[in-house]
Amino acid sequence: MTSRVLIVDDHPMIRSAVAMLLEGSEFTVAASAGSAESATDAIRVNDPDMIILDLAMPGGSGMEVLKRLRADGDKTPVIILTAAIDDFRLREAMALRVDGIVMKNNDPAFLLDCLQAVRAGGRWFDPDLEERAAELGRRGDRTALTPRERKLVSLVAQGMRNREIAAALGITEGTVKVYLHAIFDKLGVASRTELAIRAGDEGLGD
Repeated sequence: MTSRVLIVDDHPMIRSAVAMLLEGSEFTVAASAGSAESATDAIRVNDPDMIILDLAMPGGSGMEVLKRLRADGDKTPVIILTAAIDDFRLREAMALRVDGIVMKNNDPAFLLDCLQAVRAGGRWFDPDLEERAAELGRRGDRTALTPRERKLVSLVAQGMRNREIAAALGITEGTVKVYLHAIFDKLGVASRTELAIRAGDEGLGD
């Protein structure tokens, strides 16, 4: 049985290359879209069996498309096809139960491998990401924040500086830094900005 695939990428050459790759396989192109905004309409109109989704696009990121799908309860399998993905986005994609991730600079055959694995009910991550994904998964098991840590996160999300946080919590700036280091490690983030975004997206604050 053939599976209908929607290709979402802002580069026409990538969309054409993927379509050519799928020729003669058990996958056919249902439609294609070149932006996050048009992707939403294309998904609604074409009701694809699977979605190949780029991350960096005009008019909104592929991650925003994935978020909307999952928020609406849409469980259509999604495969991210991207040139690069940092740990924050990788963790976010995993939390949103992305079904596969393929790097554009690797063997094109990996995309077919991924599609086949996902169609069979599995998840498939590019070999270049497997170790990172596994490590982030292990960190995820240790991400429970203490009440004090959650309070600190909420203050960071409000834009407060370390000195202000220290005064609000009745601790020293040095202790604030220790707490932040532990929180960064637990959540796999590298900056206050990433922490604030995670707090807003996942309700991590107090």
